[in-house]
Amino acid sequence: MANQDRLAQLALNFIPGIGHMLVKQLVSYCGSAEAVFKTPKSKLLKIPGIGALTAESISKDIPMQKAEAELTKCENEGVQILIHTDKAFPKRLNHINDAPSLLYYKGVADLNASKIVSIVGTRKATAYGKEITENIIEHLAPHNPIIVSGLAYGIDIQAHKSALKYNLPTIGVLASGVNVIYPAIHRDTANKMIEHGALISENPLGAKPDAPKFPARNRIIAGMADAIIVVEAAVKGGALITAEIANSYNKDVFAVPGNVNSEFSLGCNNLIRSNKAHLINSGKDIEYIMNWEANNPQAGSKLPDLSELNEDELAIVNALVEHVDGMMIDNLSWKTSFSVSQLASILLNLEFKGLVISLPGKKFKLAINK
Repeated sequence: MANQDRLAQLALNFIPGIGHMLVKQLVSYCGSAEAVFKTPKSKLLKIPGIGALTAESISKDIPMQKAEAELTKCENEGVQILIHTDKAFPKRLNHINDAPSLLYYKGVADLNASKIVSIVGTRKATAYGKEITENIIEHLAPHNPIIVSGLAYGIDIQAHKSALKYNLPTIGVLASGVNVIYPAIHRDTANKMIEHGALISENPLGAKPDAPKFPARNRIIAGMADAIIVVEAAVKGGALITAEIANSYNKDVFAVPGNVNSEFSLGCNNLIRSNKAHLINSGKDIEYIMNWEANNPQAGSKLPDLSELNEDELAIVNALVEHVDGMMIDNLSWKTSFSVSQLASILLNLEFKGLVISLPGKKFKLAINK
């Protein structure tokens, strides 16, 4: 993407009253972000969702000026801006309808790592909740997953600290700008995360956290992971919002059961009772349900005969060869460029032929001949 178009993409986010979905719609209609600012107001008004005030704002120089200033600040603070079409942008997010059109990123973590786990819970974590969080992360460590959370008090910060303890990359998704650490007491941990993971946000530099930003932040925590774990949660709260969002994205949600008399176990127990989360007692349960195999027992196995496959089937098999522990159907869709509905049909045929097996969590892998 040319520098001028990247600047225009950033500028679109400084237009008052415009959201990420409308940003993508504008770019789609006009052909590029740069073209949006060159499109006459009369044509902009024909785009669904664009009213007179928005069209007027696009025609002014203010959004571009703000974008230029923002880009300078990012360069000074070592912050990258990832556009949703960039290779480094989290591909898992591009499969959800309300994904951000860009992210601010500071750190070293691969946002498209093969295994990403989000861990959330109450800000008022108990000793039990903190202990089980660390135990889960310790057990998952051989798989080298990225641990994602929200840098909040309680379970969130415990997840980040435990990840660092076991040398796992960890990502904090902020409801503020990436240069505004909230709560400030977590600044030291945040600095370590930048060196061994990352901080990301959809909010511009300097943005303060406010109430509407937290549920928006939660959708990123849910959308960029393969598995979402709720350790402790009250009947209402951000952790349950994240779980609900994750379910709407067809993600695998896990919950740790707790004492029925504990306020901060009620949310997890309700998720399990209503079949909105898998019950887990340890990281071993996640390993089993997600079919993660630390020792890669399929190494050196022989592939089945592929001579009878058509072009579409072969493309899917070739994609699965690179992922011996299987792929989520959304990730497979992105990698092969087939729609999910097309994939479902082709995968079913491959299952009938004994070449592919389905796994829990909408994952598929090759059926290897031993």
